[in-house]
Amino acid sequence: MLNPQIRPEFFCLENGSKAPLPFSATEYERRLDALRAIMARRDVPAVLLTSMHNVAYYTGFLYCAFGRPYGCVVTQDRCVTVSANIDGSQPWRRSHCENVIYTDWRRNNYWRAVGDVVGSGGRLGIEADHLTLTVRDTLATMLDEPELVDIAGDTMAARILKSPEEIALIREGARVADIGGAAVHAAIAEGVREIDVARAGRDAMEIEIARAFPDSELRDTWVWFQSGLNTDGAHNPVTCRKLQRGDILSLNTFPMISGYYTALERTLFLGEPDAASKRVWEANVAAHELGLSLIRPGITCAAICDELNRFFAEQDLLQHRSFGYGHSFGVLSHYYGREAGLELREDIETVLEPGMVVSMEPMLWVPEGVAGAGGYREHDILIVDQDGAENITAFPFGPEHNTIA
Repeated sequence: MLNPQIRPEFFCLENGSKAPLPFSATEYERRLDALRAIMARRDVPAVLLTSMHNVAYYTGFLYCAFGRPYGCVVTQDRCVTVSANIDGSQPWRRSHCENVIYTDWRRNNYWRAVGDVVGSGGRLGIEADHLTLTVRDTLATMLDEPELVDIAGDTMAARILKSPEEIALIREGARVADIGGAAVHAAIAEGVREIDVARAGRDAMEIEIARAFPDSELRDTWVWFQSGLNTDGAHNPVTCRKLQRGDILSLNTFPMISGYYTALERTLFLGEPDAASKRVWEANVAAHELGLSLIRPGITCAAICDELNRFFAEQDLLQHRSFGYGHSFGVLSHYYGREAGLELREDIETVLEPGMVVSMEPMLWVPEGVAGAGGYREHDILIVDQDGAENITAFPFGPEHNTIA
Protein backbone atom coordinates (compact mmCIF):
# COMPACT_ATOMS: atom_id res chain seq x y z
CA MET A 1 0.00 0.00 0.00
CA LEU A 2 1.00 3.62 -0.42
CA ASN A 3 2.69 5.28 2.50
CA PRO A 4 0.19 7.99 3.63
CA GLN A 5 3.12 10.33 4.30
CA ILE A 6 4.10 10.25 0.62
CA ARG A 7 2.18 12.47 -1.78
CA PRO A 8 3.17 11.25 -5.26
CA GLU A 9 2.42 13.10 -8.46
CA PHE A 10 1.11 9.90 -9.98
CA PHE A 11 1.13 6.20 -9.18
CA CYS A 12 -0.22 2.78 -10.21
CA LEU A 13 -2.50 0.76 -7.95
CA GLU A 14 -4.41 -2.29 -9.16
CA ASN A 15 -7.14 -2.47 -6.53
CA GLY A 16 -9.26 -5.62 -6.94
CA SER A 17 -9.43 -7.54 -10.20
CA LYS A 18 -10.37 -6.67 -13.77
CA ALA A 19 -14.12 -6.42 -14.43
CA PRO A 20 -15.81 -8.03 -17.44
CA LEU A 21 -15.79 -5.60 -20.37
CA PRO A 22 -18.38 -5.21 -23.14
CA PHE A 23 -16.04 -6.79 -25.69
CA SER A 24 -13.42 -9.54 -25.76
CA ALA A 25 -9.70 -8.99 -25.32
CA THR A 26 -9.31 -10.03 -28.95
CA GLU A 27 -11.64 -7.19 -30.03
CA TYR A 28 -9.70 -4.55 -28.08
CA GLU A 29 -6.41 -5.84 -29.48
CA ARG A 30 -7.89 -5.66 -33.00
CA ARG A 31 -8.73 -2.00 -32.43
CA LEU A 32 -5.30 -1.21 -30.99
CA ASP A 33 -3.59 -3.01 -33.88
CA ALA A 34 -5.55 -0.82 -36.29
CA LEU A 35 -4.57 2.31 -34.37
CA ARG A 36 -0.92 1.29 -34.33
CA ALA A 37 -1.08 0.79 -38.08
CA ILE A 38 -2.37 4.36 -38.38
CA MET A 39 0.47 5.53 -36.13
CA ALA A 40 3.07 3.74 -38.26
CA ARG A 41 1.62 5.18 -41.46
CA ARG A 42 1.61 8.71 -40.00
CA ASP A 43 5.06 8.27 -38.37
CA VAL A 44 3.69 8.96 -34.90
CA PRO A 45 5.43 7.06 -32.06
CA ALA A 46 2.76 7.92 -29.46
CA VAL A 47 -0.85 9.02 -29.39
CA LEU A 48 -2.70 10.85 -26.63
CA LEU A 49 -6.45 10.12 -26.85
CA THR A 50 -8.54 12.56 -24.83
CA SER A 51 -12.16 12.14 -25.97
CA MET A 52 -14.62 9.97 -24.08
CA HIS A 53 -15.50 8.05 -27.22
CA ASN A 54 -11.93 7.18 -28.26
CA VAL A 55 -10.76 6.31 -24.76
CA ALA A 56 -13.78 4.02 -24.40
CA TYR A 57 -13.40 2.56 -27.89
CA TYR A 58 -9.78 1.53 -27.44
CA THR A 59 -9.81 0.56 -23.75
CA GLY A 60 -13.37 -0.07 -22.53
CA PHE A 61 -13.12 2.71 -19.92
CA LEU A 62 -15.77 5.43 -20.16
CA TYR A 63 -14.58 8.29 -18.00
CA CYS A 64 -16.55 10.92 -16.10
CA ALA A 65 -14.46 14.08 -16.32
CA PHE A 66 -16.21 16.38 -13.82
CA GLY A 67 -13.71 19.12 -14.70
CA ARG A 68 -10.64 16.89 -14.62
CA PRO A 69 -8.55 15.78 -17.62
CA TYR A 70 -8.48 12.12 -18.67
CA GLY A 71 -6.66 10.36 -21.44
CA CYS A 72 -5.14 7.25 -22.92
CA VAL A 73 -1.57 7.02 -24.20
CA VAL A 74 -0.95 4.44 -26.93
CA THR A 75 2.52 3.54 -28.18
CA GLN A 76 3.62 0.58 -30.26
CA ASP A 77 4.02 -1.55 -27.14
CA ARG A 78 1.83 0.06 -24.43
CA CYS A 79 -1.71 1.28 -23.85
CA VAL A 80 -2.18 3.29 -20.63
CA THR A 81 -5.25 5.13 -19.36
CA VAL A 82 -4.51 8.23 -17.28
CA SER A 83 -7.16 8.92 -14.65
CA ALA A 84 -7.77 11.08 -11.60
CA ASN A 85 -7.23 9.82 -8.05
CA ILE A 86 -10.89 10.56 -7.26
CA ASP A 87 -11.83 7.45 -9.30
CA GLY A 88 -9.55 5.08 -7.39
CA SER A 89 -8.74 1.94 -9.37
CA GLN A 90 -12.07 1.74 -11.18
CA PRO A 91 -10.45 2.97 -14.44
CA TRP A 92 -7.96 0.08 -14.23
CA ARG A 93 -10.68 -2.47 -13.45
CA ARG A 94 -12.86 -1.26 -16.33
CA SER A 95 -10.18 -1.07 -19.01
CA HIS A 96 -8.36 -3.55 -21.20
CA CYS A 97 -4.99 -1.97 -20.53
CA GLU A 98 -2.66 -0.44 -17.96
CA ASN A 99 -3.64 2.54 -15.84
CA VAL A 100 -1.80 5.36 -14.10
CA ILE A 101 -3.51 7.51 -11.45
CA TYR A 102 -2.59 11.17 -11.10
CA THR A 103 -3.14 13.24 -7.95
CA ASP A 104 -4.28 16.84 -7.62
CA TRP A 105 -1.76 17.73 -4.91
CA ARG A 106 0.27 19.66 -7.49
CA ARG A 107 -1.00 21.46 -10.56
CA ASN A 108 -0.49 19.63 -13.90
CA ASN A 109 0.19 16.21 -12.39
CA TYR A 110 -1.96 14.84 -15.23
CA TRP A 111 0.63 16.04 -17.71
CA ARG A 112 3.48 14.64 -15.65
CA ALA A 113 1.77 11.24 -15.78
CA VAL A 114 1.23 11.55 -19.52
CA GLY A 115 4.82 12.65 -20.04
CA ASP A 116 6.10 9.66 -18.09
CA VAL A 117 4.63 7.39 -20.78
CA VAL A 118 5.04 9.61 -23.84
CA GLY A 119 8.41 11.17 -23.15
CA SER A 120 9.15 14.70 -24.35
CA GLY A 121 9.52 16.29 -27.76
CA GLY A 122 9.13 14.29 -30.96
CA ARG A 123 5.79 13.73 -32.70
CA LEU A 124 2.56 13.15 -30.79
CA GLY A 125 -0.79 12.14 -32.21
CA ILE A 126 -3.74 14.07 -30.79
CA GLU A 127 -7.45 14.59 -31.40
CA ALA A 128 -7.47 18.18 -32.65
CA ASP A 129 -11.26 18.38 -32.47
CA HIS A 130 -11.06 17.70 -28.73
CA LEU A 131 -8.04 19.82 -27.76
CA THR A 132 -8.90 23.30 -26.49
CA LEU A 133 -6.45 26.15 -26.93
CA THR A 134 -5.73 26.14 -23.20
CA VAL A 135 -5.01 22.40 -23.18
CA ARG A 136 -2.84 22.68 -26.27
CA ASP A 137 -0.74 25.40 -24.64
CA THR A 138 -0.33 23.37 -21.44
CA LEU A 139 0.59 20.28 -23.46
CA ALA A 140 3.30 22.22 -25.29
CA THR A 141 4.77 23.51 -22.02
CA MET A 142 4.64 20.22 -20.10
CA LEU A 143 5.74 17.89 -22.93
CA ASP A 144 8.52 20.04 -24.39
CA GLU A 145 6.60 21.25 -27.43
CA PRO A 146 6.11 18.04 -29.43
CA GLU A 147 5.03 18.25 -33.06
CA LEU A 148 1.29 17.58 -32.96
CA VAL A 149 -0.31 15.32 -35.55
CA ASP A 150 -4.11 15.23 -35.77
CA ILE A 151 -5.34 11.62 -35.94
CA ALA A 152 -9.00 12.33 -35.09
CA GLY A 153 -10.17 11.72 -38.64
CA ASP A 154 -8.23 8.46 -38.86
CA THR A 155 -9.76 7.12 -35.65
CA MET A 156 -13.25 8.15 -36.77
CA ALA A 157 -12.78 6.25 -40.03
CA ALA A 158 -11.70 3.20 -38.02
CA ARG A 159 -14.75 3.41 -35.75
CA ILE A 160 -17.23 3.75 -38.64
CA LEU A 161 -16.78 0.12 -39.70
CA LYS A 162 -18.26 -2.06 -36.96
CA SER A 163 -16.94 -5.46 -35.92
CA PRO A 164 -19.24 -8.47 -35.40
CA GLU A 165 -18.99 -7.94 -31.62
CA GLU A 166 -20.05 -4.31 -31.96
CA ILE A 167 -22.95 -5.21 -34.23
CA ALA A 168 -24.14 -7.81 -31.71
CA LEU A 169 -24.20 -5.15 -28.98
CA ILE A 170 -25.97 -2.64 -31.24
CA ARG A 171 -28.63 -5.27 -32.02
CA GLU A 172 -29.26 -5.64 -28.32
CA GLY A 173 -29.47 -1.89 -27.92
CA ALA A 174 -32.12 -1.68 -30.64
CA ARG A 175 -34.09 -4.43 -28.90
CA VAL A 176 -33.93 -2.59 -25.58
CA ALA A 177 -34.99 0.66 -27.27
CA ASP A 178 -38.10 -1.12 -28.55
CA ILE A 179 -38.89 -2.23 -24.99
CA GLY A 180 -38.62 1.36 -23.83
CA GLY A 181 -40.86 2.44 -26.69
CA ALA A 182 -43.54 -0.03 -25.68
CA ALA A 183 -43.44 1.26 -22.10
CA VAL A 184 -43.75 4.86 -23.29
CA HIS A 185 -46.63 3.95 -25.60
CA ALA A 186 -48.46 2.27 -22.72
CA ALA A 187 -47.97 5.24 -20.36
CA ILE A 188 -49.49 7.85 -22.67
CA ALA A 189 -52.82 9.24 -21.47
CA GLU A 190 -54.55 12.58 -21.23
CA GLY A 191 -53.38 14.55 -18.17
CA VAL A 192 -50.15 12.56 -17.69
CA ARG A 193 -46.96 14.65 -17.53
CA GLU A 194 -44.14 14.28 -20.04
CA ILE A 195 -41.72 13.40 -17.23
CA ASP A 196 -43.91 10.52 -16.03
CA VAL A 197 -44.13 9.02 -19.50
CA ALA A 198 -40.36 9.38 -19.92
CA ARG A 199 -39.67 7.70 -16.59
CA ALA A 200 -41.74 4.68 -17.61
CA GLY A 201 -39.59 4.18 -20.71
CA ARG A 202 -36.29 4.75 -18.93
CA ASP A 203 -37.15 2.37 -16.09
CA ALA A 204 -38.18 -0.38 -18.51
CA MET A 205 -34.90 -0.09 -20.42
CA GLU A 206 -32.68 0.00 -17.34
CA ILE A 207 -34.42 -3.08 -15.94
CA GLU A 208 -33.82 -4.93 -19.20
CA ILE A 209 -30.19 -3.80 -19.48
CA ALA A 210 -29.57 -4.99 -15.91
CA ARG A 211 -31.11 -8.36 -16.79
CA ALA A 212 -29.37 -8.86 -20.13
CA PHE A 213 -26.02 -7.24 -19.21
CA PRO A 214 -25.49 -7.88 -15.47
CA ASP A 215 -21.75 -7.05 -15.73
CA SER A 216 -22.23 -3.69 -17.49
CA GLU A 217 -22.14 -0.21 -16.06
CA LEU A 218 -25.67 1.15 -15.64
CA ARG A 219 -25.65 4.83 -16.54
CA ASP A 220 -26.82 7.39 -19.06
CA THR A 221 -29.89 5.57 -20.43
CA TRP A 222 -32.55 8.21 -21.04
CA VAL A 223 -35.83 9.13 -22.73
CA TRP A 224 -36.88 12.34 -24.42
CA PHE A 225 -40.67 12.46 -24.59
CA GLN A 226 -42.09 15.67 -26.02
CA SER A 227 -45.64 16.89 -26.61
CA GLY A 228 -47.32 19.71 -28.49
CA LEU A 229 -45.08 22.73 -29.02
CA ASN A 230 -42.19 20.87 -27.38
CA THR A 231 -41.90 18.53 -30.39
CA ASP A 232 -40.36 21.24 -32.58
CA GLY A 233 -36.79 20.26 -31.63
CA ALA A 234 -35.36 16.76 -31.84
CA HIS A 235 -33.37 17.23 -28.63
CA ASN A 236 -35.77 19.29 -26.54
CA PRO A 237 -35.71 18.35 -22.84
CA VAL A 238 -38.50 16.62 -20.96
CA THR A 239 -40.85 18.95 -19.08
CA CYS A 240 -43.77 18.68 -16.67
CA ARG A 241 -46.30 19.62 -19.35
CA LYS A 242 -49.48 17.55 -19.12
CA LEU A 243 -50.66 15.77 -22.25
CA GLN A 244 -53.79 17.09 -23.90
CA ARG A 245 -56.13 15.43 -26.36
CA GLY A 246 -55.12 16.35 -29.90
CA ASP A 247 -51.40 16.64 -29.00
CA ILE A 248 -48.69 15.59 -31.38
CA LEU A 249 -46.17 13.49 -29.42
CA SER A 250 -42.55 12.52 -29.96
CA LEU A 251 -41.22 9.27 -28.46
CA ASN A 252 -37.41 8.98 -28.18
CA THR A 253 -35.80 6.13 -26.23
CA PHE A 254 -32.02 5.88 -25.82
CA PRO A 255 -30.57 2.83 -24.06
CA MET A 256 -26.86 3.17 -23.29
CA ILE A 257 -24.97 -0.11 -22.93
CA SER A 258 -21.31 0.42 -22.00
CA GLY A 259 -21.14 3.73 -23.86
CA TYR A 260 -22.88 2.43 -26.99
CA TYR A 261 -25.82 4.50 -28.19
CA THR A 262 -28.94 3.19 -29.85
CA ALA A 263 -32.27 4.90 -30.39
CA LEU A 264 -35.93 4.56 -31.25
CA GLU A 265 -37.91 7.64 -32.33
CA ARG A 266 -41.57 7.79 -33.30
CA THR A 267 -44.32 10.32 -33.96
CA LEU A 268 -47.62 9.73 -32.15
CA PHE A 269 -50.91 11.57 -31.63
CA LEU A 270 -53.14 11.58 -28.57
CA GLY A 271 -56.46 11.28 -30.34
CA GLU A 272 -57.12 11.37 -34.07
CA PRO A 273 -54.93 13.95 -35.85
CA ASP A 274 -56.58 16.63 -37.96
CA ALA A 275 -56.36 16.36 -41.76
CA ALA A 276 -53.40 18.72 -42.13
CA SER A 277 -51.40 16.94 -39.42
CA LYS A 278 -52.17 13.53 -40.85
CA ARG A 279 -50.98 14.65 -44.29
CA VAL A 280 -47.63 15.79 -42.93
CA TRP A 281 -47.29 12.67 -40.77
CA GLU A 282 -48.04 10.33 -43.67
CA ALA A 283 -45.63 12.21 -45.92
CA ASN A 284 -42.86 11.85 -43.35
CA VAL A 285 -43.66 8.14 -42.99
CA ALA A 286 -43.45 7.77 -46.78
CA ALA A 287 -40.08 9.54 -46.78
CA HIS A 288 -38.95 7.19 -44.01
CA GLU A 289 -39.96 4.15 -46.06
CA LEU A 290 -38.21 5.55 -49.13
CA GLY A 291 -35.10 6.21 -47.07
CA LEU A 292 -35.09 2.67 -45.70
CA SER A 293 -35.16 1.34 -49.26
CA LEU A 294 -32.14 3.46 -50.23
CA ILE A 295 -29.72 2.17 -47.57
CA ARG A 296 -27.35 -0.22 -49.36
CA PRO A 297 -23.63 -0.63 -50.10
CA GLY A 298 -22.26 1.58 -52.86
CA ILE A 299 -24.57 4.57 -52.40
CA THR A 300 -23.23 7.82 -50.97
CA CYS A 301 -24.68 9.67 -48.02
CA ALA A 302 -25.26 12.70 -50.26
CA ALA A 303 -27.13 10.62 -52.85
CA ILE A 304 -29.55 9.34 -50.21
CA CYS A 305 -30.09 12.91 -49.07
CA ASP A 306 -30.73 14.08 -52.63
CA GLU A 307 -33.44 11.45 -53.18
CA LEU A 308 -35.24 12.34 -49.97
CA ASN A 309 -34.98 16.06 -50.70
CA ARG A 310 -36.55 15.42 -54.10
CA PHE A 311 -39.43 13.53 -52.48
CA PHE A 312 -40.12 16.27 -49.94
CA ALA A 313 -39.92 18.92 -52.66
CA GLU A 314 -42.60 17.05 -54.62
CA GLN A 315 -44.77 17.10 -51.48
CA ASP A 316 -44.12 20.85 -51.00
CA LEU A 317 -42.58 20.02 -47.61
CA LEU A 318 -38.84 20.42 -48.16
CA GLN A 319 -38.90 23.81 -46.46
CA HIS A 320 -39.96 22.01 -43.25
CA ARG A 321 -37.06 19.55 -43.21
CA SER A 322 -35.25 19.90 -39.89
CA PHE A 323 -31.81 18.22 -40.11
CA GLY A 324 -29.83 15.41 -41.79
CA TYR A 325 -31.56 12.13 -42.54
CA GLY A 326 -29.43 9.81 -40.38
CA HIS A 327 -26.08 9.07 -38.79
CA SER A 328 -23.67 6.38 -37.66
CA PHE A 329 -23.88 4.41 -34.42
CA GLY A 330 -21.29 3.22 -31.93
CA VAL A 331 -19.51 4.83 -28.97
CA LEU A 332 -21.50 8.06 -28.79
CA SER A 333 -24.05 9.83 -26.65
CA HIS A 334 -25.87 13.13 -26.39
CA TYR A 335 -22.78 14.67 -24.79
CA TYR A 336 -19.85 12.86 -26.38
CA GLY A 337 -18.85 11.30 -29.65
CA ARG A 338 -19.91 11.69 -33.25
CA GLU A 339 -18.88 9.96 -36.45
CA ALA A 340 -19.51 12.99 -38.63
CA GLY A 341 -18.10 11.29 -41.72
CA LEU A 342 -21.14 9.01 -41.84
CA GLU A 343 -24.11 11.38 -41.69
CA LEU A 344 -26.83 11.48 -44.32
CA ARG A 345 -26.34 15.09 -45.42
CA GLU A 346 -25.75 16.95 -48.67
CA ASP A 347 -22.09 17.61 -47.87
CA ILE A 348 -21.06 14.03 -46.98
CA GLU A 349 -19.80 11.91 -49.90
CA THR A 350 -18.95 8.80 -47.83
CA VAL A 351 -19.89 5.58 -49.65
CA LEU A 352 -21.86 3.07 -47.57
CA GLU A 353 -20.06 -0.23 -46.99
CA PRO A 354 -20.94 -3.54 -45.32
CA GLY A 355 -20.31 -3.24 -41.58
CA MET A 356 -21.56 0.32 -41.30
CA VAL A 357 -24.57 0.99 -39.06
CA VAL A 358 -26.77 3.99 -39.82
CA SER A 359 -30.13 5.44 -38.89
CA MET A 360 -32.89 6.57 -41.17
CA GLU A 361 -34.65 9.47 -39.42
CA PRO A 362 -36.44 12.09 -41.49
CA MET A 363 -37.93 14.98 -39.52
CA LEU A 364 -40.33 17.71 -40.56
CA TRP A 365 -40.97 20.74 -38.37
CA VAL A 366 -44.11 22.79 -39.04
CA PRO A 367 -44.15 25.99 -36.90
CA GLU A 368 -47.03 27.10 -34.70
CA GLY A 369 -49.71 28.99 -36.58
CA VAL A 370 -49.36 26.79 -39.68
CA ALA A 371 -51.73 23.90 -40.36
CA GLY A 372 -50.23 20.63 -39.13
CA ALA A 373 -47.94 22.34 -36.60
CA GLY A 374 -45.45 20.15 -34.75
CA GLY A 375 -42.35 18.04 -35.15
CA TYR A 376 -42.67 14.71 -37.03
CA ARG A 377 -39.87 12.16 -36.81
CA GLU A 378 -39.35 8.43 -37.38
CA HIS A 379 -36.10 6.58 -36.68
CA ASP A 380 -34.88 3.06 -37.45
CA ILE A 381 -31.40 1.50 -37.22
CA LEU A 382 -29.97 -0.38 -40.19
CA ILE A 383 -26.91 -2.62 -40.55
CA VAL A 384 -25.40 -2.38 -44.03
CA ASP A 385 -24.54 -5.82 -45.40
CA GLN A 386 -23.39 -7.29 -48.73
CA ASP A 387 -26.86 -7.36 -50.26
CA GLY A 388 -28.48 -4.23 -48.82
CA ALA A 389 -29.31 -3.44 -45.22
CA GLU A 390 -31.04 -5.12 -42.30
CA ASN A 391 -33.47 -3.06 -40.25
CA ILE A 392 -33.03 -4.02 -36.58
CA THR A 393 -35.77 -1.73 -35.23
CA ALA A 394 -39.07 -3.55 -34.73
CA PHE A 395 -41.36 -0.93 -33.14
CA PRO A 396 -44.16 0.00 -35.59
CA PHE A 397 -44.41 3.47 -37.11
CA GLY A 398 -47.28 5.42 -38.62
CA PRO A 399 -50.87 6.43 -37.75
CA GLU A 400 -52.30 2.92 -37.51
CA HIS A 401 -50.23 1.95 -34.46
CA ASN A 402 -49.28 5.32 -33.01
CA THR A 403 -52.63 7.10 -32.82
CA ILE A 404 -53.50 6.77 -29.13
CA ALA A 405 -57.28 6.59 -28.60
